[in-house]
Amino acid sequence: MRAIVIDRFGGPDELTLRELPVPPPARGEVLVRVEVAGVNFIDVYMRNGAYVKSETYKTPLPMTLGMEAGGTVAALGDGVQGLAVGDRVAYCLARGSYAEYALVPAWRAVKVPQSVPLEHATALMLQGLTAHYLSHSAFALKPGDSCLVHAAAGGVGQLLTQLAKLRGATVIGTVGEPDKMRIALARGCDHAILYRETDFREEVMRLTGGRGVDVVYDSVGKDTIDRSIRSLRRRGVCVMYGASSGQVAGIAPLALAEAGSVFFTRPHLADYIADADEIGSRSAALFRHYADGKLKVALHGTLDLKAAAEAHRILEARGTRGKLLLRVSS
Repeated sequence: MRAIVIDRFGGPDELTLRELPVPPPARGEVLVRVEVAGVNFIDVYMRNGAYVKSETYKTPLPMTLGMEAGGTVAALGDGVQGLAVGDRVAYCLARGSYAEYALVPAWRAVKVPQSVPLEHATALMLQGLTAHYLSHSAFALKPGDSCLVHAAAGGVGQLLTQLAKLRGATVIGTVGEPDKMRIALARGCDHAILYRETDFREEVMRLTGGRGVDVVYDSVGKDTIDRSIRSLRRRGVCVMYGASSGQVAGIAPLALAEAGSVFFTRPHLADYIADADEIGSRSAALFRHYADGKLKVALHGTLDLKAAAEAHRILEARGTRGKLLLRVSS
């Protein structure tokens, strides 16, 4: 099978296309014939070594990249129930999706309803599940709440904005370019801020009458985190779930106090889809919203598996306007 492998941590040029043997499923696993693989910042963090010390997302070398895919079940390991060969499935947080076949713990694979195209189901895995836990669990939005969503025109940002509006919240989004502002507003942002032209913290305070927002969802990290914390209301919550501009070395405890006794958390998706029931309930809600027309999935584009390095360059340059996929097989 074709697979994208790295032998050492580094830039996109470390991604190489190789032929590997198709692995047999062990007990409790399914072998998935991958049709499309999602490209996500978690793949970048694994490629560049940012997660080298992570116990949650281990990065042993050599490593086949990719943490999200959609495809069909090709084989079952012993003890697997509820799935059959030929079932359409999608999954995330099982490493190795940049390959024609991938081994997946059966409890992580969810059946994809016929009403949901496989490409859209894949986009609703890592990014959709992230948007769901952010809006429903990390800070459970309710009617009347206000939130600041960074990168509101990105894959997570568009989904998070829509889910926040379904929860009754006011959404302020930040974007880097005028065309992204149009995307953010079309997805439901009440206000969109061009952060390259406007200090987003000052604009948030103006829009909220000096109060600040209830929660900031920050996927940018190094470039934004200090102002994100200071954009909160008293005892508000900053949820940093990514670091597209670079990892944050630390947050001074006194800075949280001075910002209004605010709270800071840096969650992993893995802790919010910790078992089959949690994955099932969150994915079912996403699929239901999609089928009802309440949740639109934007696809930035699809590249061939051999173009994985180019996909990483596009993502790191913040050039996406939705989900970027790799076409693995058809």
